[in-house]
This record gives sequence, structure tokens and C-alpha cells, in this order.
Amino acid sequence: MNNPKQVKVGDKIYKLNTDFRVALKCVKVAQDKNIGNHEKALALIYLLYGEEGLNNSKDYEQLLRLATKYLACNREVKKTNDKRDMDFEQDWIYIKASFMSDYHIDLDSVQMHWWDFQGLMNGLSNSEMGNCCILNRIRNIRTMDLSEIKNPKTKNKLVELKKEFALKQEEKEPTREQGDNALRFFKEMGLYKGE
Repeated sequence: MNNPKQVKVGDKIYKLNTDFRVALKCVKVAQDKNIGNHEKALALIYLLYGEEGLNNSKDYEQLLRLATKYLACNREVKKTNDKRDMDFEQDWIYIKASFMSDYHIDLDSVQMHWWDFQGLMNGLSNSEMGNCCILNRIRNIRTMDLSEIKNPKTKNKLVELKKEFALKQEEKEPTREQGDNALRFFKEMGLYKGE
């Protein structure tokens, strides 16, 4: 299947903003527990379809369904209880370094479709192939079962590495600063019509 550049709802064609950076913003919004579902929906529609999508409220439901399908690269999303081993925002420096080492691609200076980006993410070198990019080394450390390590010196070193590279925990209640940041985000996106 070719990388989609547009979606069709009824007789209307909506152009997709396919840049991987936009999809990463969508992922960030979708995972933010401090943003309500209605606001998330509006943000996703605006980010992917622009003003045209935002101005057609009758198409919201279909646009969101298609956005979910697009962001999942046309694959079925399954809920798992697996612990997260990566975060696009927290691991961005490692993602950039891994793309440079494996593909010689500078993510700061390239335009790339979200599906291409995801395909390349999935193809990054891993230790099972004899080589391992920095991102996957860190992901492997995060998921390593330390109960199988018998050497105390090695185990202590790995405990320290797990602490050093641990993903930040999400806060249970939004702080005032997070609320202000969410409000600022929606103002910047043109989605907040208040004072």
C-alpha cells in the first residue's frame, strides 16, 4: 500500500499533513493524560487536516477514525500490558543518533512521511542482528530482566544503567504548570477561543 497523502470522507477529500514531526505531535497529544478527550480530538484533526478539517464538524468522527488508522500505519492497534520501553520525546536524541548511524539520515533536515519514519524506526539495528543502535541498546537495558544476572558487579552496573535511562513517570494529577502548558498549546493551535 502506498503512503497516504489524503483521506476521503463522503465526497470530500482532506489533505493529510504527512510529515513525521506532525505525527509525533499527534502521538504526544494522544498520550497526554492532562488533555481531555474532546480537546485531543480537536488537536488531532487540526494537526493532520488543518483548518479544513477543523471547520467541518460533521466529519469529525470519520476524520478521527481515519487519523487513528493513519497514525497506526494502517495496522490494528492492540492494547498490551507491556511496560513502555521508549518515548519519542524523551528518547529523541537517541532516535536522531540511531537514524544517523544506521541510515545516515539527519532527522533535523529531512522531510519524511510518517509511515516511512515508522518503517525505519522498526528497522533500526538491534543486538539480535549482531549490531545495535544506541536507541535499541537503551530499550534493551530498560526491559532487561536483572533476576537472570548472577554476577553482582555486572548486576549493580545494570541497575545503575536502568536508573539512568529510566523513562520519566507520568504524574497522577496535572500540575499548574502542565495546565498552563496545555492551555498555551491550544492557544498556539488556534483551538482555544477563550480569553
